[in-house]
Amino acid sequence: MELLLLCLPYLLLGFVFSIIFSLQVLFSKHKSLFSAASLPPGTYGWPIIGESLEFVSAGWKGHPQRFIHDRMNKFSRECFKTSILGEPVAVMCRAAGNKFLFSNEGKLVTGWWPDSVKKIFPARSDKKEDVKRMRKLIPQFLKPEALKSYIGIMDTIAQGHFASAWENKEEVAVFPLAKQYTFWLACRLFMSMKDPIHIAKLADRFNMLTSGVMTLPIDLPGTPFNRAIKASDIIRKQLRKIIKQRRIDLAEAVVATPTHDILAHMVTTTDSEGCHMNDFEIADKILGLLIGGHDTTSVAITSIVRYLAELPHVYNMVYKGDTFLSTSLYFFGLVALYCFKTKKS
Repeated sequence: MELLLLCLPYLLLGFVFSIIFSLQVLFSKHKSLFSAASLPPGTYGWPIIGESLEFVSAGWKGHPQRFIHDRMNKFSRECFKTSILGEPVAVMCRAAGNKFLFSNEGKLVTGWWPDSVKKIFPARSDKKEDVKRMRKLIPQFLKPEALKSYIGIMDTIAQGHFASAWENKEEVAVFPLAKQYTFWLACRLFMSMKDPIHIAKLADRFNMLTSGVMTLPIDLPGTPFNRAIKASDIIRKQLRKIIKQRRIDLAEAVVATPTHDILAHMVTTTDSEGCHMNDFEIADKILGLLIGGHDTTSVAITSIVRYLAELPHVYNMVYKGDTFLSTSLYFFGLVALYCFKTKKS
C-alpha cells in the first residue's frame, strides 16, 4: 500500500505527460494538414474540431445556409476555406466552381470522404471501379420503361403509408414520415422487400446510422458517431443475409429474371474480367444507394407538402388535374392541406 502511494504521483505525472504528448501530435498533424500555399481566404477555426460546431449549430437552428452565407460575406463570394469534421475543406460558392468540379472529375478532382465517414462506410473495393460499375448499372433502372413499372408500386406503398401513418391523426410530423415512406419504397424497388416487420427493423438501424454521420467523430460508447458505426455493421450483416438468400432464389429460379430489381442485377452482373461482386461489395453498394436517396428525396417531399399546405391556390391547381404530378404527390398534398386547415381551425 505504501509503495502504491509512493508511485501514485509518478503515475499521475506520466498520465499528464502522455496527454500533453498526444495533444501535441494531434496539433502538429492538424497544422501539417491545413498549411499549404495559395489557399483561398477563410479560417480553420479551432484545432481538430475546426468549425464543426458552427456548421452543426446552423443546421440545428433550421438555417444551414447561414454557415455558407456568413463566410461568403466575410471572406469571398467565390471560394473560401474552412474545417469540418476535422478535415480541411474548400467551399465553392458559384456556378463557375460547380462547373470546375463536375467537369474535372477524375482529372483535377476526385471523389473523397473524411476519415470519420470512412469508419461508418468502410470501402472494400477500388473506388474508381465502383463508380464505373454503378454508372453502367443504374441507367437501365432509370429508363422510361422501368420508371413506368415503378408507378404502381409507388402508389400502392403511398396509399398504405397514408392509411397507417397519416389518416385520422390530429397532427403529423411530415419529415420523419417522408423518410419512412422513401425508405420503404427504396427497400421495395432495390431489393423487393415486402415484410413490414423486417423493413421496420432495418429502418430503425438506418435512422441511427444517418443521425450519426454528420456529428463530431467521437468514437466513444454512447455517442451518436459510435452508434452509427455499430448500426452500419448490423445493417451490412442484414443485407448480406438478404443477398445470400437472393443468390439461392436465383439459382432455384424463384425470381423470374436477373433484372427483377437492382439487387438481382448486382448478383448476376460481371465486370470486364468476368468476375462477380462478392456479398460484402454488394452490401456496401446497396447501403450507398439507400443513403444517397434517403434524406434528399425526403427533404424534397417535405418541401412540396409544406408549400402545398401554405399555398392552397397551388394545391387547388394540383387537385384540378395537373396530370404530370404523380398520384403520390397528390396524396401528400391532400393530407398536407387537411393538416393546414385543421391547424387554422
